[in-house]
Amino acid sequence: MIKAKNNIQIPSMIKSVFNYRMEFSDNENTSTSAIPQMSNKKDIKPVPNISPTGILVVTSYPPRECGIATYSQDLIKAVNNKFNQSVSIKVCAMESGDTNYPYPEEVKYILKTSIAAEYERLANNINSDPSIQIVLIQHEFGFFHNQKEAFQLLITELKKPVVVVFHTVLPHPNERLKLQIQRIAAASTSIIVMTHTSSDILTSEYNIPEQIITVIAHGTHLVPHLNEKILKSKYGLDGRKVLTTFGLLSAGKGIETTIEALPAIVKQNPEVLFLVIGKTHPEVVKNDGEQYREMLERKVTDLGLQEHVRFINKYLELPELLEYLQLTDIYLFTTNDPNQAVSGTFAYAMSCACPIISTPIPHAKEVLTKETGIIFDFRDSKQLAKNVNKLLNDDELRKNMSTNTLQKIVSTAWENSAVEHAMLIDQISGE
Repeated sequence: MIKAKNNIQIPSMIKSVFNYRMEFSDNENTSTSAIPQMSNKKDIKPVPNISPTGILVVTSYPPRECGIATYSQDLIKAVNNKFNQSVSIKVCAMESGDTNYPYPEEVKYILKTSIAAEYERLANNINSDPSIQIVLIQHEFGFFHNQKEAFQLLITELKKPVVVVFHTVLPHPNERLKLQIQRIAAASTSIIVMTHTSSDILTSEYNIPEQIITVIAHGTHLVPHLNEKILKSKYGLDGRKVLTTFGLLSAGKGIETTIEALPAIVKQNPEVLFLVIGKTHPEVVKNDGEQYREMLERKVTDLGLQEHVRFINKYLELPELLEYLQLTDIYLFTTNDPNQAVSGTFAYAMSCACPIISTPIPHAKEVLTKETGIIFDFRDSKQLAKNVNKLLNDDELRKNMSTNTLQKIVSTAWENSAVEHAMLIDQISGE
């Protein structure tokens, strides 16, 4: 039985409760008769009662600059803070290319995701490590797109329960993608997703059994809120109405939608400043350099918006990022990707009580109501401008949205995410 620090027992039960994208060609030969049964790992006997329960988290990890890396670090910190007497967490850090990061002490293994032999080596190491009872894998297609079979070999060869967290669940799969996800599910004891939409897609379109799926929302920080005016003064933003977006830049972020909306916004609110926080995604830089950022900068110049847009071209540490979000009047989430299931940046903005205007990704549609934000259509800069002006011209509406947003995110605080993960671990490991 997993116990929290205050010795409150967490019952052995749980209810179903952040981009690379892969293009899957329908032209490749795929045998639908080879669809696996979903019972392989469900037959694993419960792990004996070993205290503490050893968990290996396979994930990208800081100092690698990646949204899932940050997510994993936040989750591990929350679990350790609440359950460090009952759970022992190690990390296997995933790396791409020739990178070599100076990791913190919890990183005990490294997986070079581009090298097929590394997956089998890792499986052998995990199987021979008696301190590991459960393997938790953070899955994103981009991590394994060159080594899908090697990844499948890894989870199939593991002799310990495997929990896979799907950060992306693509709807309307072709047969090849459907089979790929079914094979992963067949080798897993449990699957975690972050939205009910993702859960529904897995059951209805991939035929994954509902009983192995758990919905655990993306965690949010409980932030001790600072004075907005003081923060604006600290960052040289006195008298400005601040629109903000952040995250590693890539073409799918839709930043140009906001820039194209700014002339209409500035006409009504000349004190507006749009902050674009974040460096270009390292993988994008490898393939395309700074083309996307340079295109955005040219668009700002062409529209004469130099005084209304500021690029903060770096990866901010968490304390500084949270301060920028707390001084934000409206947070803008403008991704062009309708298949992006969840966004860590979106969760951060909610934790800082930002009124949010977002494109209709599943995450937004599940958590945003008229009391907490506004949803607008993909790439519709006119609609975005209208909604931004509506909020900027109504201080009372923005204040109410901030209050309602804070109330909304309490249930998804990292502390609650830690409890839900602990309950699932307890269910898998047995009494």
